[in-house]
Amino acid sequence: MQVKLSRLSLALALATASVSVAAQQQAPNAEAAVERKSIMPTLEVIRVVGEAAPVLLEQTGTVVVIDRTQIEQIQPLSTEDILRRIPGINIKSEEETSIVSNFGMRGLSASESKSLMLEDGVPVAPGLFIGNDRYFNPRIQRVEQVEVLKGSASLRYGPSTIGGVVNYQTKTPDDGVKLSARAGSFNLREVGVEAGGKSQSGDAFAGVVATHATSDGFMDKDYEMTDVMAKAGVVFSDSHKLGIKASRHENDANISYRGLLLADYQAGADYNPAPDDYFLTDRTAIDINHEWTLSSSTTLKTLLYWSEMTRDYWRYAVDTAASNDAGRWVYTDDLTGNNRAFDRVGIETRLSVEHDLFGLVASSEFGARYMQEEANDTRIRAVRSAERTGVNDRHIVDSADSVAAYAQSRIELTERLALTPGLRVETYEQTRVVLSDDNATATTSNTEWLPGVGATFDLTDSAQLYGGVYRAFSPASNGVALDGLTDQQLDGERSTNFELGLRGKDGALSYEVAAFVMNFSNQVVTGNSDPNLSQSNAGKTEHRGMEFMLGYELGGGFSLDTNATWVPTSEFKSGDNAGNRLPYAPKFIANLALNYQLEQLTAAISAHHRGEQYGDPTNRTDIPANAAGGIWGGLMPSYTVLDLTAQYNLADNISVFGAVKNLTDKRYITGLRQGIYVGPERSFELGVRYQF
Repeated sequence: MQVKLSRLSLALALATASVSVAAQQQAPNAEAAVERKSIMPTLEVIRVVGEAAPVLLEQTGTVVVIDRTQIEQIQPLSTEDILRRIPGINIKSEEETSIVSNFGMRGLSASESKSLMLEDGVPVAPGLFIGNDRYFNPRIQRVEQVEVLKGSASLRYGPSTIGGVVNYQTKTPDDGVKLSARAGSFNLREVGVEAGGKSQSGDAFAGVVATHATSDGFMDKDYEMTDVMAKAGVVFSDSHKLGIKASRHENDANISYRGLLLADYQAGADYNPAPDDYFLTDRTAIDINHEWTLSSSTTLKTLLYWSEMTRDYWRYAVDTAASNDAGRWVYTDDLTGNNRAFDRVGIETRLSVEHDLFGLVASSEFGARYMQEEANDTRIRAVRSAERTGVNDRHIVDSADSVAAYAQSRIELTERLALTPGLRVETYEQTRVVLSDDNATATTSNTEWLPGVGATFDLTDSAQLYGGVYRAFSPASNGVALDGLTDQQLDGERSTNFELGLRGKDGALSYEVAAFVMNFSNQVVTGNSDPNLSQSNAGKTEHRGMEFMLGYELGGGFSLDTNATWVPTSEFKSGDNAGNRLPYAPKFIANLALNYQLEQLTAAISAHHRGEQYGDPTNRTDIPANAAGGIWGGLMPSYTVLDLTAQYNLADNISVFGAVKNLTDKRYITGLRQGIYVGPERSFELGVRYQF
């Protein structure tokens, strides 16, 4: 893993971060540079503190931070290229750029995420309460830093924090212009620009980050992506700062739910199994944030966000009998567009106070959030010659209004021991209107109380114990909670989570080890059309495991970074699958990176290992050989993939970089869904960055 654990062991609390002001070195003094570091404050970012900071971590859970330097070293094509290197996370890859989000944390299935995904503290999954939360994944080209938080500290967030929280902190351009270009296998072509500037006083800035990429794609799964993000910020006074971010994303991708049938996979086939299916997405979003310093000890931060996204998914029907005879999918001329539009608006505010509590040093935070979501779901029946026009035979509008509030205090009981109790409340109302059924309507509501407590204890100046217990939940989506247009009276999917960890640094050695237990109840099985669905159909699961991280400076420019995740128990405890292991939840995942840095050259060879995993809850071991039945599963073998990356700084303002990914050309299975998903074959990339 290419994460410097010495940095991780110094990652402090979730705090309001910061879009850096360009050219801070030009500030007239150090105090001015610090003051202007956050002229566009964002609410929820994990702050990384330099190595000069004491090893007192305010986080009561495991924290992993990967900064821009490390991202550039990895040379990822997607955010999930980063996530798979982080302990506790399993990726269910569908194609190399991860257009949709597929990851699971700590033994939770990677096919149904129960973790919260944020960008600059703003939820970006399309529907947190109304469902379909996988259909947008932020582009890695706009990301400055990836932050992953697990354990009791995630109580400050919600909903869907059972596994943890992933926050993508976006770039803010420096003064001037930075150009980048990358080309590689599968006819990959990517160009990017970052341009920014600030006022003469340094109290205002504006900038843009834009990327355009096209590729024929591995297995001819082509795509064309454009991503543009603009930022601006201003310091009005010592008390008030305001920032705004606007973004537009478009991506047309030739991907589908269909994979290769077994015989073709075994024969080494690399064709696109659904050559005419397309997944078309676009998203527009605006975030406005304000920071008000009420006093030297009190700060109020407010975030207003809006987004609009469409996802049109055009898929051709198959002739099952002909597909079985041919050993590959045979398509008819019947075309279906499962097309959905998502709208979200929300406002969140947080009041932070440094104070005394019964003579003890304390810091408290009080927060509130209001959010509205709506999804417009249409199904268009068409034929090949009609070019994506036809009859809308299903029209559903799902909506949800939600309110959340929380409070927590970090209390320093002694110089070495700190306790952080907290409470979060989430209440929401969901509504489904079937316009294609005479506006038939159903509504349900629910309230979840989520207490938690965490603690940190400094064993020495360079080693710390941490841990906690908290309640987390994930809401049942509208399609399940209102299945059959009947209020199923479902509580949220609840989990009681425990964690105990040790982290520290001793000379050249950095380390962290954490043990966790998650007891998950009320788990809802999606896709159920039984109008009598009730909580008795929901399952209980249990997850127990450990995470290990180790970093060591070998000397001579070499360093070693490694991590491992061991989840011996990820098990259904009730229902028809009791005793079975959850799908997409391997017992063992590991990462190892040997890094080298000398003067202008940085290089690394890294290995990612994923243990075997099941493709469905029944734990069948054989992979179906034909297209019949519609049931897919099987035992996916373990695999190890090697990557080689390097970059060289030709001058202060120009660098070249390259990569060989899947160095040994390993053929492996990443998922099973209407066929076999194949991991990308060996590929090559070469790029350049230039700043002026």
